[in-house]
Amino acid sequence: MLRTIASSVFTILLSTPLVFSSLAENQSLSSYCDKTGLFADHSEKNSTRKYAPSRQIDILHQTLDVTPDFDRHGVSGQVRIEFKPIAKPFGELHLNAVDLSISQVEASVPILAWNNTGEELVITFRDTIPPDAPAWAKVSFKVEEPREGLYFRTPSMGYKPGDMHLWTQGEMHEARHWFPSYDYPNEKFTTEMICHVKEGMVALSNGRLISHSPDPGTGLVSWHWKQEKPHANYLITLCAGYFSKIEDRAGDVPLAFWTPQSQIAFAKNAFAGTADMVRFFEKETGVKYPWHRYDQVVVDDFTWGGMENTSQTTLVANGTLYPDEFIGTRTNSSNGLVAHELAHQWFGDYVTAKDWSHTWLNEGFATFYDALYVEHSKGRDDFLYQMWENAQSLLGPENDRAPIVFRGYKDAVEQFGAQSYQKGSWVLHMLRSQLGADLYRQCVQSHLEAHALGNATTEEFIAIIERLSGRDWDQFFDQYVFHPHHPELRVDYSWEDRRKLARISIQQVQKLDPNVLLFKLPLKIRFKTGTTQTDVLAHVSQASEDFTFPLSARPEIVRIDPDYSWLADVEFSPSQEMVQAQLNDKTDVIGRIFAVEQIAKKADKNSIELLQKTLNTDPFWGVRLHAARKLREIHDDDARSALLASIQQPDERVRRDVIDSLGSFFRQDTPVILRKFIASEKNPDLQSTAIRALGSYPVDQVRDELLVQLKSDSFDQILAGAAIAAIRQQRHPAYIEPLLSALQQRESEFPTHTFADGLGTLAEIASEKQDRTAIRELLISKLNDPKRRVRDSAIRALGVLGDPQAIAPLTTIANAGKATRSRDAAEEAIRKLRERKPASAEIETLRTEVLDLQKSNREMKQQLDDLKKRFDSERLSTTNSPSNSRKKSASAK
Repeated sequence: MLRTIASSVFTILLSTPLVFSSLAENQSLSSYCDKTGLFADHSEKNSTRKYAPSRQIDILHQTLDVTPDFDRHGVSGQVRIEFKPIAKPFGELHLNAVDLSISQVEASVPILAWNNTGEELVITFRDTIPPDAPAWAKVSFKVEEPREGLYFRTPSMGYKPGDMHLWTQGEMHEARHWFPSYDYPNEKFTTEMICHVKEGMVALSNGRLISHSPDPGTGLVSWHWKQEKPHANYLITLCAGYFSKIEDRAGDVPLAFWTPQSQIAFAKNAFAGTADMVRFFEKETGVKYPWHRYDQVVVDDFTWGGMENTSQTTLVANGTLYPDEFIGTRTNSSNGLVAHELAHQWFGDYVTAKDWSHTWLNEGFATFYDALYVEHSKGRDDFLYQMWENAQSLLGPENDRAPIVFRGYKDAVEQFGAQSYQKGSWVLHMLRSQLGADLYRQCVQSHLEAHALGNATTEEFIAIIERLSGRDWDQFFDQYVFHPHHPELRVDYSWEDRRKLARISIQQVQKLDPNVLLFKLPLKIRFKTGTTQTDVLAHVSQASEDFTFPLSARPEIVRIDPDYSWLADVEFSPSQEMVQAQLNDKTDVIGRIFAVEQIAKKADKNSIELLQKTLNTDPFWGVRLHAARKLREIHDDDARSALLASIQQPDERVRRDVIDSLGSFFRQDTPVILRKFIASEKNPDLQSTAIRALGSYPVDQVRDELLVQLKSDSFDQILAGAAIAAIRQQRHPAYIEPLLSALQQRESEFPTHTFADGLGTLAEIASEKQDRTAIRELLISKLNDPKRRVRDSAIRALGVLGDPQAIAPLTTIANAGKATRSRDAAEEAIRKLRERKPASAEIETLRTEVLDLQKSNREMKQQLDDLKKRFDSERLSTTNSPSNSRKKSASAK
C-alpha cells in the first residue's frame, strides 16, 4: 500500500494531488500525522508491545457470496470458512466482525451457541474438533454503511450515475467491518468471491474468473472469482460497478486497467509502463509473476494512493489518471505509484510480513523496487536521486525516532511511515551496495522462494543473507533495523604536502542514548586528481577517529561515500576549489547536489552566479531543481534575478519549482510575471503552481485573476482548486460571495477534496464577517453529507467560522455513541466555539472598553483643567508682582 505522506517525503509530494488522495477521506495532513503518531514519541515504554495472535486453526479456504445494495450502501451475504485445528482439540471459533448483523450460523459440526459482541463473532461448538480434522462454518451477515472496509460511490453521494461503483479496502484491519473473518496477516488461505450485481455492471475480485452468468430468478448477474493460491485476508478485494477497461499482456500474464466509465480516456498514460514493469520485476527478483492475472482498478476518492490486493490493485483516480497535457509532471508520480503497487505482488502478497512490526518487508521492498525500476527505465542518476529524496525524510533528527522493527506502536497504521517505506528502502540499498547486485538478487530470490505463499520475519530474511553471503549481518541489522536513527558524521579533511598524506577526521555526533547507538560501517572515501581516482575505506566505529591515507598528489576532489551507499547525515565542508571541481564532475550526480548545498551556504554574488549556471546547464534535472531551491533559500534580489532569467526550463518539474520559487519573492512585479506564466504555460500542474503563488499578494493586484481561475474548467478542476488555495492565503472578505456562489453552483463539478477545501477556506475568510448566516447554513447542510471528507470538513469549518449557533447541530454529532473521526472533529469544533467569545460577550467587552476609555478621558480632562487653573493662577501672580508693575510703567512711557 502506498501512502505518499511519510515524514518529510510530504515536502516532495505536496506539489501533486496524489498526497491528498493518500490521506484518509476526512483527514488533513497535520491531523493524520497527529493521529498516526508519525512524529510522536515512539519509545517502547509508552505502548504495549504488539505480537501476532496465535493460530489455533489452519484456514484452508474462504468463500464470500455477497449482494451489494447500492441504494442502502450495504451488502448482505454468507461467508464460508473451511479449516482444521492445529495441534490441539478446538472448541471455539473467534472471527473479527465489527458492527455486523449476523442472522444465521451453520457448521459441519453441532453448534452449542454463538454470540455476536459487536467486535467479534464467537461460535462455540458442542464438541471439540480433533487436530487436523476438517471442518467448516458458514455465517450469514448483513451490513449497511459500514464505517470502514466497504465504500460506495453512488449518485446519491454526488458521483456520476454512469460511474457508480463500490470498492473495498482490507489493510490493516478494515475487512472485519464488512464480513466476518480472521483478520490478521499471519494466516493465509485460498478464496472465492461470488458477487451479484445489476446487468451492465462488472464485479472484479482476486484470482481467476470462473464464471459470469445471469440469474433469472433475481435479474442479477453473478461474477464468480477464485484465488487458487493462498493469501492474507487483508488482500481480499471487491470492486463492482460501471467500469471500462483497456488491456495488454506481459508474456503470459494478462493485464487490464479499469476505470469508472467517464474516465477511461485517461487510462492509457497511467497504464503504459505496466507490461515493462512486470517483465523487469520478474527478471530482477528471479521469480515469475506469481498470480494468474494483474488488473489495476481506479476508483473515486480512494483512501490511500494504492492498495496491492492480490492480482488486482486498487488505485486512486486523483493523481493516477491524467491527460496528455500533464505529461512531464504527473508521469513520474503515476508511474511510481503503479510500480510500487506492482512490486507488492511479490513483496507483501506472495511473501507477507508475519505481523505489522515487520511491515518494512512489504513496504520497504516495494519502495526500493520502485526505485530499481527507475534505474532500469531512466538510468543510474534518476535512481540515486530518488534514493536521495527518500533519505531527506529520514536525516532530520526529528524524523527517525523509532526502529524499523517496532512493537511499541499504539495502532498498526503507525508502522506505515518513513521507517517502513523510505528507511526500509535504504536498508535494501545498503545491502545491495555491500553484497553486490548479483549476490543481492540471489538473496532476494531465495527469500521469495523460501517463504512463497507464506509469512516471513526480518530474522528469517537475515538468516538467508547470512547463509548465502557467509557473512554475519547482526551488527548491520541491529544498527539500522532494530535500533532507531542513523550516523551523523562530522568530517574534516587536511593535506600534508611533505608526507603526501590525506588526513580524514570523523566524528559521530548523533545524540546517544540507550536506543541510539554508535554505528560501525566501512565508509568509502574517494580522492580524485585529474583522471586519477583512489578509493579507500575508513572503518568507522568510534565517536571520534582520525584516518590517514598516502596519495601520489594533492587531491582536487574529496568525496565521502562517493557511491552513495550508506544512510548517514554527513557534514563535510571542503574548500571552495574542491566544491567547484565537484560541481563540474558530470559523473557524480549526488556529489553535484552536495556541491550545490555548499555553494549556497556562502550566499554571495559569486555563489548565486554559480547556482544560476547550474540551474541552466547541469545535465541532470534533479541538480537543476536543487539549485533553484537554494536560490529561493538565499532570497535576495540577485537570487530572484537568477531565477527570473531561468524560467525557460526544458523539464517541467524544474520549471514548476522555478516559478514556485519566484512566487515566494514579495515584489511589486511578481503578480504580473505569474499571470503571464499562467497565460503562456500549457501544463495545468504548472499553471496551478503559479495560481497558488498569487495568494501572497495584495487583493487588488490578484483578485480578478483568482476569480477567473475559480470559474475555470480544467482536468480535475485543478486550476479552480489552486484558486481556492490562494484565496485561503488572502483571507479577505472580498472573496466570500464569489466562493460561496462557486461552492453552491459547482459542487457536482468539483472533486471531493477541492470542494472540502473550499468549505474550509470559506469558513476562514468569513470568520470575521458580522453576518455569517449564509456560510453557517451551507456548512450545516453538509454535516450529513454522504462523503466523509466533505462531512468532516464541514464540521471543522464550523469550528473555524466561529458562529455559536453551530454548537447545537455539532453537539448531535459529538454525542454519537461510538468514537469516530467525525465525533472527534465535532468535539474539537465545539471546543473552539466555546473558547471564542460570543458576539454578545464581544459587545459587552467593547462597552466596558468604551466606558473605561470614557473614564480615562474624564480623568485626563480633570487633570488638564487642574493644570490650566494652576497655570492661570501662577500667571496672575506674576503679573501682579512689583517688578512686573515697574516694567509696565516704563513701557507706557
